[in-house]
This record gives sequence, structure tokens and C-alpha cells, in this order.
Amino acid sequence: MARFSSWAMAAFILLLSSSLIHLSSSAEVHPISSDLRRTVVLPLSLSSRHTDGYRHGRRLFHGRELSGKPTARMRLYDNLLSNGYYTTRLLIGTPPQEFALIVDTGSTVTYVPCSSCKQCGKHQDPRFQPELSSTYQPVKCDSQCYCDSEGKQCTYERRYAEMSSSSGVLGNDMVSFGNESELLPHRVVFGCENKETGDLHNQRADGIMGLGRGSLSVMNQLVEKGAVGDSFSLCYGGMDVGGGAMILGSIAPPPGMVFSHSDSHRSPYYNFEMKEIHVAGKPLKLSASTFNGGHGTVLDSGTTYAYFPSRAFVALKDAIIKSITSLRQIPGPDPNYHDICFSGAGWNISHLQQVFPEVDMVFSNGGKLSLSPENYLFRHTKVLGAYCLGIFKSENDETTLLGGIIVRNTLVTYDRENKKIGFWKTNCSELWKTLQEADSSTPADLVPRRHNTSLVMPPVEAPSGLPAINFSTGNVVLITFEMSFYLKDTSTMLNFTEFADLISHELEIDASQVQLLNLPQKGNYFFLKCAISPAKFKKNIPDSMVMSIILRLRDHKVQFPQRFGSYKLVKWSTQIAKKQTWWHQHILAVVISATIVVFLSLLSFGIWFAWRKKQLPEVVYQPVDADATFPEQELQPL
Repeated sequence: MARFSSWAMAAFILLLSSSLIHLSSSAEVHPISSDLRRTVVLPLSLSSRHTDGYRHGRRLFHGRELSGKPTARMRLYDNLLSNGYYTTRLLIGTPPQEFALIVDTGSTVTYVPCSSCKQCGKHQDPRFQPELSSTYQPVKCDSQCYCDSEGKQCTYERRYAEMSSSSGVLGNDMVSFGNESELLPHRVVFGCENKETGDLHNQRADGIMGLGRGSLSVMNQLVEKGAVGDSFSLCYGGMDVGGGAMILGSIAPPPGMVFSHSDSHRSPYYNFEMKEIHVAGKPLKLSASTFNGGHGTVLDSGTTYAYFPSRAFVALKDAIIKSITSLRQIPGPDPNYHDICFSGAGWNISHLQQVFPEVDMVFSNGGKLSLSPENYLFRHTKVLGAYCLGIFKSENDETTLLGGIIVRNTLVTYDRENKKIGFWKTNCSELWKTLQEADSSTPADLVPRRHNTSLVMPPVEAPSGLPAINFSTGNVVLITFEMSFYLKDTSTMLNFTEFADLISHELEIDASQVQLLNLPQKGNYFFLKCAISPAKFKKNIPDSMVMSIILRLRDHKVQFPQRFGSYKLVKWSTQIAKKQTWWHQHILAVVISATIVVFLSLLSFGIWFAWRKKQLPEVVYQPVDADATFPEQELQPL
């Protein structure tokens, strides 16, 4: 089966399905490969991803406001090569109902499963219940849309190239963007699914957050309301890290960000102008028109890997292989595909630049984006220290498609207002940590910023058998919790290091704060006890972090790869700092004072001793005369 469906097929389906769209806007049809191993089981535009649990390959940039308007700062979750997508969390309704939505720059409609849906799969969160939202309003029928069977509400329908589909009604409700966003909740039109088929039915994520160009796009709606500037940014974590950040709204570009023109009239996808590629400083022998065929060079967050036209792929592959002399080429992890893989590079990502070449993408305006090895490689899943090329050949297609792997550890700004896309190399994970520390003096509220409606969080109640969320503010020095995991496949190996990294990532804390206490196994169950300590150089865990950690654990917002099975929170507890006595509070001052006293005493004694030595009379010793003779004397007997 082909790794990636052709754009020609997509164009045909686009025309064919236009009659199915129950909106005035044109149909969204995204070519997704029928190859389920290489294709993410999600309707993301131009997607072609792995679904074998290994090959899917996700912290936040607080830029200065460029337009004077607020921005929505939102975290990204999941892992590009493990999950095949990034999700963010969106709150819809009053009181808010939370959903994990796939961030997709190639889709325009945002939709979630509706409570009335009889043909929706089992996803991460409960379905949206319009009847529980006091601010929900159906989008009433008019001449601009197609109506439901009762002629009352506008409908939508989306079909995709691999024949999965989503359909339902359109609703209008308050949408908020998380605790760390300064953007107030706004009314947004979204889809409430009544039916989903194909891969959409099986995905773990709840739905799609459309960031593409189109009237129903979240970005378009917010911009039309004047809520944010016409720009958004994404920042993906590096290899083995995952996570990331998203900013809705305009930010001032960081120094050193390089831009390329983006032609919004050429296609509905975000494209930019690339004229050549350099490998190890040498340009490939390709004409600039090579990267201008089809839809041009397209950047899509819904795609995992990169797909080049045939002649560009061959030239790039040969140049990379030629520049590698110390590694051995080996077969890929799947014999059904001719992956280009190399062994002997080692496990440490920071050492990859010593053996793999740097690849530069040169724009038409002379700007350049340098790709490190993590931007075009993925780990071999069966051979340690081996890596495979994450760039593939587009079959029967002249479009150059760049997926998320190309922009790992890169802040990408989609400046729609000025028709350009910017790139800035950075450590997305460290960037988020830096921002957290900078904002620690004014921690984010635990509930979203309120609009002038009655938007409030639902009452916090503890599930049966678990303690209520109650702790002494400002005094928590340790959080402990116990979890149980049920694994269908007991051959799956779970280890401490992997769990520590996963938990620190999901709870958005430093890995050094996580201590795993045990990981016993009983049949299909694994039991984990974990402790969370304060960050380095901190005495306590901030109250906002305590609440965030407990809520995420309690409400099952912590996500693990599917191979870890399902988990259950057994119990949790917080340890409060003991009240210190006067002696404990002042022991450091006492020790420092005593040290100073001892030092001054020794110094004074040294000075006195030196002075005293100078005051003693000098003793003159007479030399012994070697020629002098002395009479012998006989020793007297005892």
C-alpha cells in the first residue's frame, strides 16, 4: 500500500464531496494514506503516520504581545512519534467541559463528540453534553447552511481520503483556553458530532481543533471578533521529549527568527518558499522549481514525517548516505518498508551531530533553517543506537510536505496577517521551564479567567474511596500517590526511568522532582508508588502546582502510551512541613555567628603570637672552636 495518498486523488475527492458539506464553505478533504501503519488513525490533513505504537512522534513561548491584544497560551501534549499527533486541552460550555483536541493546521472545523452520538467511539474524555451548558446555543438554519432533518439546526459533514468521516450539528458556546491563557473565554462555533466512521472512531483524542484557513477555523473566529492578532505559534518538543506549546495571537518574533513568504491564495494549506537544500554545507543539484510543484512546500502539524518529490528525495538520501562514513546501514524495523537506517550512532541524542550531517533548507529570500539530526531522524525500534531517515518519497506527487519531525525544538510562527511563516531554533522544553520560573511570582489561577457570564468550574469532589483535596497552603513539601496499571500484554516491559520521564512530562514538572518508590507486578497489574518533591532550591511545592497535580491524577488527565494499558489512582497524600522551633529557624544564623567568632579568635591569637615573638630578646649562640682541647675526664662509677 502507498505510504501517502496522492494530491490528485485528494483534488478529485474534494470535488466529489463538496455536495456533502452542509455549510457554505468548501469541503475539507485531506489525503490520508490507506496504509494504517504509516498513517495516523486521525483525519489530519496530508497525514501519513505510523500507528505501530512507536513511530508517531510534543513546552510554551511567552512572547511579547505584538498587537496589544491578549494571547492564549496553551500546552501541547502527547508525543509525535508515539501518538502521531499533538493535542491541547480546550474547555467548552458553562460550567466548562474539558476535551483533548488534536492540533491540526490543515483543518478548519473544530468538533467534539456529542452526548447524543450513537456512532462515536470511546475517547479520552466524556462526550459534550449541550444540555448541561447554560451558554450553549444551536446554530439555527438559514440560507447559508444546510439544515438537519427537522429544519432547525445547521449541520456539517467532513469526509477524508481514506473514507473516514465526521458529521453532526453546529453549536455555539463559550470556549476557554486554559489556566495560563490571558485570553478571556469567547463564543465559538464548533461541531457536535453525531456520527464518526473509520479511523476517527478509534482514536484516543476526543476531536479536532482546526487552525487552518476557513470561516469555521478557531483562529478565523477569534480574529474576526478582534480577540487576538491574526497569528499563532507552535513549538514541538525534541526527540524522546514530546509535549510542546501553542500560542493563539500575535507575538513579537524573537531575535534571529527567519521568515519565508506564505501564499494564502495558492492553496488552503500553510506553505512557504524553499528554493534549495544543503547537506553538510553543499547544495543539492536541484532546480528551485523542484520544491514549487503541486501545492509547493507545505508545513502541516497533522503530518509526522517529511515527504519529498522523487528527484529531491533521491538527491537528499544519497547526499546523507555519502556523508556518513562511520555507521553501518541496516534494515528498517518493518520488512514491509525499505527504511534507510544506520546503526552505531549511540543512544545519546547530543552526539548525533558528530556522525550525521547538518541539513539546511534555504528560502527564496535567502533565509535559512538548519536541521539537526533530530529533525530528520527517528529511532530504530528494534536496534539500540540505530536511527532511520524520517524523510520519504512522495508517490506520484510533486508537493513537498514537511511534518512535525522537521520542526522539533523549533518555534514556528504562522503570521497570517503578514503572509509569512517564521522559524526559530530553540529548546521548547527548556523554554517552557524558563517561563514557568519567570511566572512563579504570579502563579496562574486554578480556574479559567472569567468572562461576564457565569462561567465557573464544577464543584471539586473526590471520587469514592479517595481523600478530598485539602492541604495546608504554602507548606506542602511532598506529594505521594499510588497507581495501578492493567496491561493486556504482560510482556511489555515497564521500567523506572521511562515512568519517571513520562510522569514528569505529564505533570509538567522537572524529572529530578520525581522519585519512584516501587513497581511490583501481580499478573496483569503493575503497582506504582511515586513521590513528588519541591523543585531545586525550593522549600515547598507551590499551591497551584499541588492542585494541578492532584486534579490531573484524580480526573485521569495523565496520559500514557496505549501499550501501558489503563491506570487507576489508588490514593494520594501530601506531607506538610513541620512547624520549626526557634532553634531550627535560627540554626543557620547561629552556626554562621559561631564560625565568625572562632575565626576572629584564631586571627587575634595569631596576631598576638606574632607580636609576642618579636618582643622576646634575641639569643646569640657562640660557635664551637674546632681546635679547642678539653681535658679528659673519667666517668665516676655508679
